Amino acid sequence: MGRRPVFLAILAAALVLVPAAPVASAAPSRFDLDSADIPALQARMASGRLSAVGLTSTYLDRIHRIDGKVNAVLALNPSALGQAAASDARRRAHRLRGPLDGIPVLVKDNVDTRDLWTTAGSRALRSHPAADATLITRLRAAGAVILGKANLSEWANFRAAKPTSGWSGVGGQTNNPYVLDRNPCGSSAGSAAGVAASLAQVAIGSETDGSIVCPAGMTATVGHKPSLGLVSRTGVVPISAEQDTAGPIARNVVDVALTLSVLQGRDPSDPATLTYPRTQPKDYAKLLRPGVLRGARIGLWRLPVLGPATDAIMTSARNSLVKAGATVVDVTLPYQDRLGELEFPALLTEFHRDIDAYLATRPSGPRNLAELIAYNRADPLEQTCFAGQELFEQALAAPPPSDPGYLAGRAELTDLSRRSLDETLAAHGLDAIASPTNPPAWKTDCAVGDNDVIPSSTPAAVAGYPDVTVPAGFAGPLPVGISFMGARWSDSRMLALAADFERVAPARVPPRYLPTSPS
Repeated sequence: MGRRPVFLAILAAALVLVPAAPVASAAPSRFDLDSADIPALQARMASGRLSAVGLTSTYLDRIHRIDGKVNAVLALNPSALGQAAASDARRRAHRLRGPLDGIPVLVKDNVDTRDLWTTAGSRALRSHPAADATLITRLRAAGAVILGKANLSEWANFRAAKPTSGWSGVGGQTNNPYVLDRNPCGSSAGSAAGVAASLAQVAIGSETDGSIVCPAGMTATVGHKPSLGLVSRTGVVPISAEQDTAGPIARNVVDVALTLSVLQGRDPSDPATLTYPRTQPKDYAKLLRPGVLRGARIGLWRLPVLGPATDAIMTSARNSLVKAGATVVDVTLPYQDRLGELEFPALLTEFHRDIDAYLATRPSGPRNLAELIAYNRADPLEQTCFAGQELFEQALAAPPPSDPGYLAGRAELTDLSRRSLDETLAAHGLDAIASPTNPPAWKTDCAVGDNDVIPSSTPAAVAGYPDVTVPAGFAGPLPVGISFMGARWSDSRMLALAADFERVAPARVPPRYLPTSPS
């Protein structure tokens, strides 16, 4: 637990490559890296006050200085500075590829990258995949600098009955940068913590149920779980094709919107992407206009089960929404108990099916779930935090995807999750449903595991509908987010509402890396 992976020696090698005096004129002049968004960075680069090499070098240096506290970065890309130099050359030649050109991006280490190991946090997968994930191909085509890989909850938290979010056998434990002994939540822990600590401008996470939005909420960042089918999952280590998606995490909504514009796109290898409307926006950032909340109708799903501190923040958020001109209606989403009964059995069957299919694409390593189970039994380091692999074993014994009981359960699960949102939106004439993303972060404890019964993510996750979280406030030093959920393909509307909330109720402050907190 907490042990740094051997191959983080790449970090030192990459930092050796950071130019010193020759790039001093291209390094960023004094500005607040934490608050700078992509449009501001691009403006500085356009004026010559900043270069992509200077920006990438700044992030590499910050990783060197800060990540020892947070442990968010699993491995750095030795070619990051070369990618940045290529971006600078394109700028000089007036051939920029768009707003992400030259912008450093961290990628969750369950997303295939041909030039770096893709491990899903497991020592069993310490190898290169056969090819880039489709979303990585799109980021490279947009000129983004793939800075490195972010730590994650091993196997996206789908291995042990009592997992500890942010821990992996490869990377150790990622810490919450606000209070270091507190948990970052969800499997995209390193992506969110890395962005919160300003170790990258943007990060890519993935979600089956809560693994983008919960870590974003816990670290005062913005996370977007897109509509299922908006972003290709080809080359992303799976749990369930029925629920998995990838999405961006950043410190502000505009960076998330710009990144989504690059990530989205049809992919013949992922049939889900062939279903989204051709009317879907191509540039989400253009739709982030002030005043969107005025006249909007928002349903507030308060979830007092998350505690009085979180509920108090929701009261403040409600007041901010009303002050901005929105009508806020208290709602309770139906069918939630039944969703809880149906989701886990469905995921067991889908994980066995989908992980076997994914492992067949890898040039080396375990070929199926049974071989993964055998590997974990033989590797002591894989048993140093959450020692069990009960979910693997249950998935191996789960009914096949042709089983009538499974098919009926998944059909009911999808139907009820969509009805829970669609019926609530229609009954009250709502533009969106807002809910607390997370409670204050719990203390990380391998012996106990997570305290993560957080129901707010489940309806959108199971339905395949969009969910955008933004910072809403703090319980002492610990962040709490607010999520905006809407109908399928309403990603642009959710981003616009979230951006206007971010404008009228700015809550984010940089982390202070407190060792502990009594609260």
